[in-house]
Amino acid sequence: MTVIILVAAPQGLRGHLTRWMVETSAGVFVGNPSRRIRDRLWDLLATRIGDGQVILIEPASNEQGWAVRTAGRDRWQPVDFDGLILSARPKKQLNENRPLVR
Repeated sequence: MTVIILVAAPQGLRGHLTRWMVETSAGVFVGNPSRRIRDRLWDLLATRIGDGQVILIEPASNEQGWAVRTAGRDRWQPVDFDGLILSARPKKQLNENRPLVR
């Protein structure tokens, strides 16, 4: 089973996904497309996401049985930790013009 989550994505991308998957909740698509279709959908989503974010969870032969792909404005990043996929929150960039508060 494959799960795709769209956040702040252009409306046209949802139409492409509904051809192959079912939208179970706003922006959450579930289905079982073939590997070829899943890769083509990912290429389309990753190039046209704009200011939004897309997360794809797909079957994989690893300890957990699934893998994660992300594109767009990433708040959380998938990180491989000894064969397990964990989510890591990126550190915020310090603003150079802002004085440090002690």
